[in-house]
Amino acid sequence: MPDDATMTAATTNWTDAARRIAGEIAGHAARHDAEDSFVAEAYALMKQAGLFKAHVPAELGGGGASYAEICEVVRTLAAACGSTGLAFAMHTHIVALAVWRRAHEGAPTEGLLKRIAAEDLVLVSSGGSDWLQGSGHAEKVEGGFRITARKVFASGSPAGDLISTCAVHDDPETGPTVLHFFAPLKAEGFRSLDTWRTLGMRGTGSNDLEMDGVFVPDAAISGRRPQGAWHPLFHAISMIAFPIIYSAYLGVADGARATALALVRGKAADDSLVLSVGEMETEHVACETAVAEMVRIVETQRPGPETTGRTMTLRQLAGQAAIRTVERALEAAGGRAFYRSAGLERAFRDVQAARFHPLQEKPQRLFAGRLALGLDIDG
Repeated sequence: MPDDATMTAATTNWTDAARRIAGEIAGHAARHDAEDSFVAEAYALMKQAGLFKAHVPAELGGGGASYAEICEVVRTLAAACGSTGLAFAMHTHIVALAVWRRAHEGAPTEGLLKRIAAEDLVLVSSGGSDWLQGSGHAEKVEGGFRITARKVFASGSPAGDLISTCAVHDDPETGPTVLHFFAPLKAEGFRSLDTWRTLGMRGTGSNDLEMDGVFVPDAAISGRRPQGAWHPLFHAISMIAFPIIYSAYLGVADGARATALALVRGKAADDSLVLSVGEMETEHVACETAVAEMVRIVETQRPGPETTGRTMTLRQLAGQAAIRTVERALEAAGGRAFYRSAGLERAFRDVQAARFHPLQEKPQRLFAGRLALGLDIDG
C-alpha cells in the first residue's frame, strides 16, 4: 500500500491551493509594484502550501503534481499577481527539467529532487540571461573552480536557496566551455545587488547577483558544453521551461480580461465596446491555445531542433497574444483603465516582459527559417 505521504500528494488539488493563495496575494500586488518590493508574503504562503516541492515525484518526498497541473498553478497565481506567477515559474521550470530528465533520460537528478522536497528549497535561475553563450569566468583551481560573474534577472533571489547557473571556462584542450552547476546563495562570494527597477514584474525580486570568486567543487559541475552552440540540454530546456513561463503571461492576460469585463458590465454596449471585447476574447483564446499546445508537446514529444522550433514559435505566438489581450482589455475598459487602482495598467506593464525571454522575436524567426530551409541552426 502507498504510504501516507504518497496518498496525500496524490489527493492534493494543487490548482485549488493556488486559488486560495491567489485570493490572499491579490491585495498585495499593487503595493509591491509601487514599492519595487519582493512578493515575500506570496512566497511564504506558497512554501506553507508545499508548492515549491509540488512537482517533485511523490516517491522522492514531493507533491507528485503533474506538469500540466504546475502550469495551471503558475497561471492561477499570475492572474492575481504577475510577479508571483513569473517568479514561481522560474523556480518551477528548473524542477520540471530535473523531473523530466530523470524520467526520460535516466539523468542523476534524484539527489537534487530529494533535497528540494526534504529541505523545501527555492531555486533561482539565470538561464534566460545566459542562454547559449553563458556568462562569467570559471578559473580552474584545486578541487574545482572559482567563479567570477554578474548574473542578471535572478527572479526570486531574495528567497532563494540555490542558483542554477553557468560560467565559461577557457579549456586549453576544448576551447571555451560552458560549465553548468548549482551553487548555494549563502556561499562566500555571493552578493545581491539592489538593481530591480523596471517597467513591470516589479515584485519578482530579479536583482543582479554578483559572484566574486565563488568556489564550485568539481563534483558540483553537472554539465559541460561548447560555448554558443545548440546542445541537447538546451533543446530540453526549450521544451520544458517555456510552457511554464508563458503560463504566467497567460495568467496576466486572464486577470486583465476578468478585470475589463467586470468594469464594462452594465455599461451601454455600443459597437466600439463590443468590438474591443470581441478582439480581447479572440486574442485570449489564441494565447490559451498556444500555451496548451506547448504543454501537449512536453507530454508527447522528445526534445530536438524540430521540437525547439515549434515550441519557440508557439512561445512567440503566446507572448504576442497575451500582450494584445491586455491591450484590448485596456481599450474595452476605457478611461477607467488609466487609473492604477483598476490594475489594468499594471497588467499592461507586466505583460511586456513576455517580449524578452529567449528566443526573442527576430532570433526566433531566424531559427524557424533556418530549420525550414534545412540550414545549420548554429549558423
